[in-house]
Amino acid sequence: MSTTADVLVVGGGIQGCSSALQIARRGLKVALVEKNTAGRHASGVNAGGVRRLLRAAPEIPLSIASMRLWHEIEALVGDDCGFKVSGQIAVAEDEEGLKALEARAAEVQALGFTHEELVGRNELFEILPALSRHCVGGLVARDDGFASPYHTTMAFRRAAIAAGVDLREECRATGFARKGGVWRVETSQGPIEASTLVNCGGAWGGAVAAALGEPVPLEPIAPMMMVTSRMPEFVTPVVIGLQRKLSFKQMPNGTVLIGGGHRGVPDTARELSSVDFQKLVVSARTVADLFPIMRDAQIVRAWSGIESRMPDDLPVIGPSSTEEGAYHAFGFSAHGFQLGPIIGAIMADLVTTGRSALPIEPFRLTRF
Repeated sequence: MSTTADVLVVGGGIQGCSSALQIARRGLKVALVEKNTAGRHASGVNAGGVRRLLRAAPEIPLSIASMRLWHEIEALVGDDCGFKVSGQIAVAEDEEGLKALEARAAEVQALGFTHEELVGRNELFEILPALSRHCVGGLVARDDGFASPYHTTMAFRRAAIAAGVDLREECRATGFARKGGVWRVETSQGPIEASTLVNCGGAWGGAVAAALGEPVPLEPIAPMMMVTSRMPEFVTPVVIGLQRKLSFKQMPNGTVLIGGGHRGVPDTARELSSVDFQKLVVSARTVADLFPIMRDAQIVRAWSGIESRMPDDLPVIGPSSTEEGAYHAFGFSAHGFQLGPIIGAIMADLVTTGRSALPIEPFRLTRF
């Protein structure tokens, strides 16, 4: 016997849980299926950056709108999600890097945005007193910050259930068919019928799109992270390397979380990923170069998680190009965590009105 819902969401990461929550709060009956457990992959293991800084231009309006929701996150999901307003700063290590930051600042200001601010050498070392003295300037977004990825996804999961979402974990979607305006999705827990389908499948979102007749060039990736033992307090903002791959932050308990773009090895068939220790060494050397205090740090754990990226490093957001009553939000290319709150609102707008007030055209699936 089939389960029926108004909307079926596929994928239980932050995008899926946020979408299910917002759609349910619009008064629709929502089911969500997740083949593992909520936050099992990218949403639970990412760096937790809540960042508008250095966003691609098409993403800036969405990122700013999402940041407004982050600053009211407890009202949205009943949990502070570990969100801290620390600021984020990109660091230039030489004059060439500084020129790149100057060009970036001019570009963002020309677009009418004011959240990125160029700082010279003196202010750079006021913000980052432990920074190596060879650095020459920075670009800062003072109201950015970071949050706890796993706790955030769990908060959205709890809020979705409280809003009435039928959330099913260990439930794999295995087939998609639409007849008479109704989707029938076969799952490992039996068929579910719904008038609308929302694809938030993460690294597996491309398979869902392909099942709808619109394959995309999605690449599975495995971002890596390291964490140190507790260190004396030495840095407040999240630091981004401009000329070398680096993102790191000191957590409230003193540990230092190091990421920034070096990737491990994904295995989507087995739904596992592994770290690349040689690349982790490069990350460790970079952070020690920029912050000499880190030369005494002890790495206590490293991990990776499965994500996905599109060729232009922009996500897919919007309606299906082949099927009515279907929408996509996947391929966030290792920087979708901050967008999670607004993606839920966008998908709820699309499902209930067919439109979004935010500019999502650059994220259409058919751009490839």
